[in-house]
Parts: sequence; C-alpha cells; structure tokens
Amino acid sequence: MAVSILLGSRIVSMFLLFNLFSSEFGFLRPGSSLGINYGQVANNLPSPEQVRLLLTSLRITKTRIYDTNPGVLTAFANTGIDLIVTVPNEAVGMMMDPRQALQWVMTNVQPYFPATKITGISVGNEVYTSDDPTLMSNLVPALLSIHSALVQLDLDSYIHVSTANSLAVLENSYPPSMGSFKPEMANLVVPFLQFLAATKSPFWINAYPYFAYKDSPAKVSLDYVLFNPNAGMVDPYTRLRYDNMLYAQVDAVIFAIARLGYGGVEVRVSETGWPSKGDPNEVGATVENARAYNRNLLLRQIRSEGTPVRPNQRLEVYLFALFNEDMKPGPTSERNYGLYQPDGTMVYNVGLAALTSSASVSLTSSATRDMRKEVGSLWKMERP
Repeated sequence: MAVSILLGSRIVSMFLLFNLFSSEFGFLRPGSSLGINYGQVANNLPSPEQVRLLLTSLRITKTRIYDTNPGVLTAFANTGIDLIVTVPNEAVGMMMDPRQALQWVMTNVQPYFPATKITGISVGNEVYTSDDPTLMSNLVPALLSIHSALVQLDLDSYIHVSTANSLAVLENSYPPSMGSFKPEMANLVVPFLQFLAATKSPFWINAYPYFAYKDSPAKVSLDYVLFNPNAGMVDPYTRLRYDNMLYAQVDAVIFAIARLGYGGVEVRVSETGWPSKGDPNEVGATVENARAYNRNLLLRQIRSEGTPVRPNQRLEVYLFALFNEDMKPGPTSERNYGLYQPDGTMVYNVGLAALTSSASVSLTSSATRDMRKEVGSLWKMERP
C-alpha cells in the first residue's frame, strides 16, 4: 500500500511538473531588478523625497508601499520606479461596492498615473490568514470591483490587481511537489485563482525562511536557509534539487496552485527578508545572518534565477524592508528587518555599492556618486 501511494504521488507530481514546465516559458522578464518594500510604520523616517533619491541612487526600480500615501505617490513621479500600492485590510469591505472602488481608484491612482508608474494594487495583506471570515469572503468581490474600475478608466492593461498571502495558506509545503492549500480555504482560494487567471495577475506570497529556522534551529540547516553552499535536498517525487528554502517554498505554492487547476498563474515573492536583531528567544536574528541572506538573494536576482520548477522564469522578489520601523508591534525582530536606519546609514552592507549587472543595483558611476552626495545633503538639510 505504501509503495502504491508513493508511486501515485510521484505520477501526480510529475504530471503537474510537466504542465508547469510547459507553462513557464511565457513569463520571461529579462533585465528586471530586485524590488524592495518601503514600510512606513515609524515616526522617524526620511521624507519621501529623500527615499526617492536613495532608491534612484541604488538603481532600485521596483518598490511596494502599504497604503496610497500621496506624499510618496507625488515624490516618485517621473522616476521610472514601478510602484505597488495597497488597499488596507480595513477598507476591503468598502471596495466590494463598485462605486466605492471606482472612487478609490479615481482618488488614489488615476491622478498620479502615468507620471508615477503604478503597476499593481494589492487589495489587503495576508487576508486569508487574518482569522476574519468576513474579510476573507469580501476579498474576491473587492478584487473584481477594483479591476472593473481600472477597466472603466482604461488602466487595466497597465495595473494588475492581486493580494499578498502568508505562506500559512498552505496545508503542506514539504516536499515542494506535495504543496497544497488548507482544505478549509478551497472555497475561497479557487475563486481567487480564477480571478488571477482571467486577469493574468500574479499570486503574491510573503515567504520567510527565517521563521522556519527560528522555530527549529536544530532541524533546519542555517546554510540552507541563507543560500550558502550546502547539500540541499531532493524532492523525492520530482527529483528536483533545492539548495535553498525560499525556492522550495515558492515551488510548494506553485504546486498547490497547479493542484487546483491553475498552473499558468505566476507566483511572485511580495515579501522576504531576515531580521538583524531579535529577542533572546529569536534564534538567528543577527546582523551576520541578515547580511548573508539578503546579499545571497541579491546575487541570485542578478543572475535572473528561477526556481527548480520554473528555471527560465525569473523569480520576482520584493525584499523586506528598506528601513527599520520603530513603531511596528510585536517582538524586537519586527522592528529590525531594514537595510537602512531611518537616518540613512546602512544597518549592514549587502554589497549594493559593489555589484554590477544590467539587472543589479550599482553605485559605481560618477552620476550615481553625485546622486549619493545629493542624498546626503538632503538628509542633513531636512532632518531635524
């Protein structure tokens, strides 16, 4: 019986794998750069104008914010930076009403576009793991209303609509080929995937290998989660080899989506990162580990890597986060995911100043050095 189950699982996994390999060639996006999350849960952050100069000097061309801050939308005009904006969870219910959704887009998106290159709208954040049944059931109707508003305003071909999901939506994530959604979420996830497939929008996932290591440091290899050289693991059903946990987590999501019949939906990483500081019980939250995780991830982004299931589709990743945010609730780690302190100094150097590639962020040109001076001057002028 055990052999039959193993063979059956392998056949299903290989069938899904064949279909996934077949579908991934349509997603090539050469020349894309690493994205970064620009959170603002703090009382000491630099102005949006300062942040614009910092991102421009680093040649970071994609960022995500958790609201529709007019100051940010205005400051980022004519920069060419792709910007994802967010409908907060508390406003999702209102977006079910097509009139409210249209008004929201007309107020928060249309006045700034196309000067500000808004490319995506995240309707809520981690809604399906919010433990709020009403919020969860409201999500897809809200997505439909926001998308309809974009269609009415002829913006739908420029701006996609989706939502960022916690990895906790999965029932199984190991091995990756056995990835599956929690059964109780099927009636919610299927309509969501139908929407994504119909609108050609991505499935966003917040994936943090740090949590897996923190919870089981004796069982999880630190090198495996940090992208350092390691023996890795081989999926017993697909025989694909994984040398890091992030790619395994992403592929688990890809398989879970394919199991529900939507293997053509692209998966992107809306958040991933590593804290540089934590409480005594937050194992692994150190500057050294944060630097290793983010630097190694950056190097893989420069190489335009895909996951083992979709090796030719560059995995789009948004790093969390640009700044340490002093007002975030929870353990110490929550306030220490940033690459930068609010005063503009690096928490640690991931190598942004040294790496060079058409897909990388670089600080090597004289023009960029001038920009860095301008950033420093503006910081001194505007900070109290």
